Amino acid sequence: MHMSRFTKNTVLALGLMLLPTLACAAETASGDLLGTDGAVHGHVQVTAAPKGVIVRVEAKGLTPGWHGIHFHEKGSCEAPKFTSAGGHVHTVKPVVHGLLNEKANDDGDLPNLYVAADGTATVELYSTLVALKGDAKRPNLLDADGASLVIHANPDDYTTQPIGGAGDRVACAVLK
Repeated sequence: MHMSRFTKNTVLALGLMLLPTLACAAETASGDLLGTDGAVHGHVQVTAAPKGVIVRVEAKGLTPGWHGIHFHEKGSCEAPKFTSAGGHVHTVKPVVHGLLNEKANDDGDLPNLYVAADGTATVELYSTLVALKGDAKRPNLLDADGASLVIHANPDDYTTQPIGGAGDRVACAVLK
């Protein structure tokens, strides 16, 4: 079979274009974002980064405004209250909450999520407080009992104990 020079070059170019993608493929975990009604209200993806994780949240059907968002210590999201997700991921007890608290050691803390007037939110966040797996210094989200990402009813004030006044859990995604 004879390949033209153009075809050979095209195949070579496509192969070289795919090589960086394959070499840089990062490990991910993801999960459907369940609402208190048990229905799917979006998706969460967590990607391993060299010094933490990148979190992508795509949500719909939530109350407009600011909402606290945290990594929780168990891979369980039983509606309607999501208490099965446990507390925030952590390495030290007692857990001191708050991104603005100088004594904070709450590894589950993340910046607030803003939900638009139509009930949707799309955001990417970066956290150096956790790892996807295999890190001895930070909580591993894919440890034996897993982890969840929880969205709360109210914004996190980043200082009040134990969860920054974020209130009830309104959405939850088990990370797998």
